[in-house]
Amino acid sequence: MEILKTRVITAIIALAIFIPLIIIGHLPLTIAAIALGIVAMSEILIMKKMFLTSFPAIISYLGVAIMIVPSNWLSFLPGHFNRLTTFYLMIMLILLHTVIHKVRFSFDDAGVVVLGMLYIGMGFNCFIAARAVNFQTLLYGMLIVWLTDSGAYLFGRAFGKHKLAPRVSPHKTWEGSICGTIFAAVILAVYLYFIPVGYHSWLLMVLMTILLSILGQFGDLVESALKRYYGVKDSGKILPGHGGILDRFDSMLMVMPALYLLGII
Repeated sequence: MEILKTRVITAIIALAIFIPLIIIGHLPLTIAAIALGIVAMSEILIMKKMFLTSFPAIISYLGVAIMIVPSNWLSFLPGHFNRLTTFYLMIMLILLHTVIHKVRFSFDDAGVVVLGMLYIGMGFNCFIAARAVNFQTLLYGMLIVWLTDSGAYLFGRAFGKHKLAPRVSPHKTWEGSICGTIFAAVILAVYLYFIPVGYHSWLLMVLMTILLSILGQFGDLVESALKRYYGVKDSGKILPGHGGILDRFDSMLMVMPALYLLGII
C-alpha cells in the first residue's frame, strides 16, 4: 500500500510539471527534453559503473544535447559543422579516450556510450519534433504508449497466461501485449477520427497505430533487457516508485523516432 501511495504521488507531481510543458512546447519543452536526456544518459553510465564526472561522461552529455536540440540552435557553429559532424566529433573524442585510458575505458565502454547517445538523443529529438508539428501529434504518440501500457497491464493481470519474453521481462504476457495494442488502436481510432494526425487516410493511420504500439512494447523490452544485462531492477531512482527516466520513457524512445521514420512528423 505504501509503495502504491508513493507511485501515485510521484505520478501526480510529474504530470503536474510535464503536462504544462508539452502544452507550452517551444523553449521550455526543449530545455526539459535536454535535461531528461542527460539524466537518462547518466542512468546508463551508472549501470555501466562509470563516473558521472569522467571525460567520456561529460562528452556523452554533450552528445545527447547535440542530438536533441533543434538544428537552428547549432547555427553558430563555424563552417561546415552541423549536427552530424559535431556528433561525430564527440565520437572521435570518445574513441581517442580508449587509447589514452585503455585500462579504465575500453572499446566496449565506448560502444555503450555512443549507442546511448544515439538512442536517447534521437528519441528526445523526435519528441521535440512531434511537438513542433502540433500538440495533437505529440499527444497521439504519447497516447500510443500510455494506452498500450495501461491496456497490457490491466488485461495481462486479468487474462495473462502465456509469457511474452520470460528471460527479459517475466511479468509480460502475450495476452496483455495483444490486448494492449487492441486497446490503444480502438481508442486512438476514435481520436484520429475527430483529430486527424499524419496521413490523410484514417484507416492507414489506424494501421500505423497498431505498428507503433508494437514498436513501443519492443522499446519497453529493450530497456528491460538492458537492466537485466546489468543486473538492476530500475534504471534509476529519480522518480520514487517508478524508477528512472529510462523506465518511464523507454517506449517513447522507440515510438517517437518511428513517427519520424514513418513520415508522420
